[in-house]
Amino acid sequence: MYSEPGKTKFQIDLRAHLREQNISGNLVHLLCEIAEASKYVINAVRTGDLGVAGTSNLYGEEQLALDVLSDRIMRKRLVHSGVVCNIASEEMEEIYQVTSNPLGMFSVAYDPLDGSSLVDVNLAVGTIVGIYQGCELLQPGRKMVGAMYILYGPRVSLVYSIGKGVYEFTMNQLMEFTLTRDNIQMKPSGDIYAPGGLRNKYTAENERFVRYLEDKGLKLRYSGGFVPDINQVLMKGKGIFIYPALTDTPNGKLRLLFELNPMAFLMEQAGGAATNGRIPILDIVPESLDQRAPIYIGCREDVEKAGEFLNGG
Repeated sequence: MYSEPGKTKFQIDLRAHLREQNISGNLVHLLCEIAEASKYVINAVRTGDLGVAGTSNLYGEEQLALDVLSDRIMRKRLVHSGVVCNIASEEMEEIYQVTSNPLGMFSVAYDPLDGSSLVDVNLAVGTIVGIYQGCELLQPGRKMVGAMYILYGPRVSLVYSIGKGVYEFTMNQLMEFTLTRDNIQMKPSGDIYAPGGLRNKYTAENERFVRYLEDKGLKLRYSGGFVPDINQVLMKGKGIFIYPALTDTPNGKLRLLFELNPMAFLMEQAGGAATNGRIPILDIVPESLDQRAPIYIGCREDVEKAGEFLNGG
């Protein structure tokens, strides 16, 4: 039996897929605009100068660091999308207001190039995005209407959710995103762990939890990039990533708005879990743009076990 041309799941492009999801045209447009922006980001990553911001090239023109350039690419696309009222970026100190009219509009919080320090050693990096209805950005992640990340690795993949499961799209030779995995699901427990932060700065509770994982036989898999490490856990459907409270940084390193909320949204949609050790990441009420939190994210049973260790279990 032959499949109808253009209808096998490997031939469904992002826009066609989104149009079938029964969501507003504005949200379809926004998600497609972010996907378009990523094409320019990956071009910058592949061809851009690795110099730091503020340095000059041969012609005396100021160079942009890749994370600054990626931010400009993403922000310009969002501003001109016509469906965004507020933008918050890890590269900006305050919210950028596009319009004060919230009708049918969205607010977007993003990290334009997470792990940008890994580019010069040719390791995978990515863009992380969280989308909220209306103009309010400082609200719990559970209020998001969508989240995604784009991983710039050996292949460019886009993983997204609008609260109806998690889907992966991969960029083909024509730079089109086509569906490669649908309804991605996490197993109850995993066999890999990715521990961020200096181990000698772990609290006693976190050290005991990691020893528990090691005694259980979990293999250590940590690249230093949040996007590739989460992608590995999510695509394998098993494992846990942690960046705990450290003795000198009790709130951890990763930012709630730009990194943790979108990843927690995706992980929960895949049947996994994400917590700061006390409450789900998505239930934290953010008080500032640069708010940070510890994170334990991945298979539900492993994340619950982390909570037990942290709370005297």
